[in-house]
Amino acid sequence: MTDTPTLAPPTSPPRRAPRPNVQPVLEQLAALHPALFGAVFLPLKRGIFQDLQDTHPGVFEREALKAALALHTRSTRYLTSVASGQQRHDLQGQPVEALAAEHVHHALLEVFRRRQARSQEDLRPKLRKRMLQAFEASGMSREAYVELVRSRDEAANALLDEALAESSERAARSEALLRAFEASGQTVEAFADMYGLQPQEAARTLAQARRGRPQAATGA
Repeated sequence: MTDTPTLAPPTSPPRRAPRPNVQPVLEQLAALHPALFGAVFLPLKRGIFQDLQDTHPGVFEREALKAALALHTRSTRYLTSVASGQQRHDLQGQPVEALAAEHVHHALLEVFRRRQARSQEDLRPKLRKRMLQAFEASGMSREAYVELVRSRDEAANALLDEALAESSERAARSEALLRAFEASGQTVEAFADMYGLQPQEAARTLAQARRGRPQAATGA
């Protein structure tokens, strides 16, 4: 008599732990801290997870809070707030620390990718303009900035190079205008009239050129 082979029962794939329901947590966060999580999102200070745990002991389940914050900080609304270059804020809604230049830059790229995927308009000129603004707001030298933000995305790097070249051209024009003003001996109002500028515009350009002089001297 031949024994009938017994087939082993198929092994089931290991079950994944159920994902926590983060929606109630997000609603709690918006109710407790509307300045951060309400209608308008603000960049969060580093360590905000522990601050929430300490401020609201027993209110949030640890893993659910982690998942909720991860979802929140990956949202387009949150990344847009980071891309704007605002400071990081604490639980009281107070600005406490500057965003790193690379965080602003990478948020800009991610928001651009998401919006470009939904738009038929070529958004690259707008992204290049925002890159230029982010660089100039950083106050960093070109070399230091590039070292921080350059990525493996060659298309993004090309736009960055264009933005930095435009910034250099603007800085050169502003420096030439400042030298002309210093040599003229005129008031800002009279100088602006000579060059067909509004006095406020001339004053702003001259101030920017003065601020850029130390950077140009040390960033070469």
